[in-house]
Parts: sequence; structure tokens; C-alpha cells
Amino acid sequence: MGHFGFLKDPLWLKTLFKEAFGGGFFGFLIFAVAMGGICYWLRGYDIFYHALIDDLVLISKTLPRVMVAMSVAALVWVMLPRKYVSNLGGRQVGISGLIIAALAGAITPGGPSSAYALLAMLGLSGAERGAMVSYITAWALLGVQRILLWDVPFLGVEFALLRILCCLPLPIIAGLVARRLPFKLVIKAQKKNEVSD
Repeated sequence: MGHFGFLKDPLWLKTLFKEAFGGGFFGFLIFAVAMGGICYWLRGYDIFYHALIDDLVLISKTLPRVMVAMSVAALVWVMLPRKYVSNLGGRQVGISGLIIAALAGAITPGGPSSAYALLAMLGLSGAERGAMVSYITAWALLGVQRILLWDVPFLGVEFALLRILCCLPLPIIAGLVARRLPFKLVIKAQKKNEVSD
């Protein structure tokens, strides 16, 4: 039980509350309540009620997935060899680093909660921005799971192959462009004095 003493720490609880329910959360909450009010006003109680029930069902299906994805991301974060990731994603590895990042993005399973959590961990471990952009672009455009579950069953093999061929160079191009843009990359969880390029 000694390992969980931080749960009683008021500073930890305050920080957790601030991170979980920050300005972005309340902005979305206000927007959702306003849209609910507009739905009720324009469409009436029945439509509003069904929309609310659908939202609650969606939340009940999504929340466990997000919790599992965050748990997996936290475990990966603890086990991730930061030195290896930093060396792998550095500019000195050139195009091969972008290709490896793109391959990793394409085979990353799950939705945005797992992919972006892993992306943040890679950034905090020292991966450079070109590799990070290649990773998330490949995940979004070339995700194997999405191709097998959505493209092929709904649109057929021919369309899936056409889309893959059209999108194949885009993660590498995006990574090269990201390396050239004059921005400093600061991951949200980083301290202000730790900046990655």
C-alpha cells in the first residue's frame, strides 16, 4: 500500500484535477451543453433524450478503451529505452529514421488515444519532430488496422490498394517538411527548459 501514498497527496490531486479538467475540458463542456440546449429548443424533448442516450452509450463504450490505452501507454512509457528512441529519431539517421517511424505508425493499433499517447511518449523520450510527424501521419493515413477493418470490407481491395499507393510517400514527405520548418517543438508535458528540435 506504500506505493500508492501519492493518492493522498493534495498537491498530486490538485495537479490531476487541473490537468484532467483544465480550460479545454470546460470549453468543450460549455459547447456540449449549449448544443444540447439548441437541440432541445429546435427538435424537442424526444430527439434531445435520444441524443443524450446515444451520447451516454458512446461514452460507456469509449471510456474503457481510453483507460486501457492510457494504461498501456503509461507502461510503454516506463519501459521505453529513451536513449534508443532518441538515437533512432535523430536527424543524423536521415530518411531511414522517417521510414522506421512511418512503419511504426502504420502498424500502431488502436485509436487516437493510444496513438497520440505513444507519440507524446516518443517526443518526451527525445524523438525528433520529423520522425514524430512521419509516425502520426502514417498512423492516420496508412493504419493497417483501419485498412483491414474499413477500407477493404467497405470499398474493396482495389480501392484500398489505390489509396495506399497514393498515401505511401506522404508520411516521409511530411517528416521532411517538419524537419525544415523553423519551429521549436515543445511537448506539453515537458518542462519549459527542455525543448526538442
